[in-house]
Amino acid sequence: MSTGERHEDSSEEMSAGLPPLKWSMDTFDSMVQNFRFPDSSDARYPGEVQTAADAPAGYITLFWDYFAKGNFRLPVTRFFLEILAYYKFHISQMHPIGMVRVRHFEFLCRSMYIELTVNRFRVLYQMHYSQGFYSFSQRVSAKKILLNPPKSFHEWKPKFFFIIAGVIPMKMTFRGKEDIVTETI
Repeated sequence: MSTGERHEDSSEEMSAGLPPLKWSMDTFDSMVQNFRFPDSSDARYPGEVQTAADAPAGYITLFWDYFAKGNFRLPVTRFFLEILAYYKFHISQMHPIGMVRVRHFEFLCRSMYIELTVNRFRVLYQMHYSQGFYSFSQRVSAKKILLNPPKSFHEWKPKFFFIIAGVIPMKMTFRGKEDIVTETI
């Protein structure tokens, strides 16, 4: 989960609960081809004993479920970059359910020709932290827009890969697990 710089505290904390690689190189190769990763992304299949915290210098960790179930795509959208910048966490710290919620909100706004803003997203969702990853939960008073959200993702942490950090064109920082203040909108 490196950005090319060592973040000892955050990386060690997060690597504690991360399992080693558990998916095939064939599945990885199919993903790279099916999602048309640019050659410049230099997506790499990890070694057998590596965990998601072992990204080489200049690379970041992404998870298969971001693409397969969360509809994440490269190049990344401006709105997604704004989400990362506002909430100040590294993409590799995002839970796939959070990815589903961000991308669903983005699709909904685009289909209805509504301007995408982080403030609009915040009206519906509150960030939360659980088991080393950040996600978004629906606000109690907000209208439900994702009618059948996934309840959980099983075995998603071992399906990771490394990709050149430049696919996310911004400086990301690892966020510590400090308490998240409940925002009132």
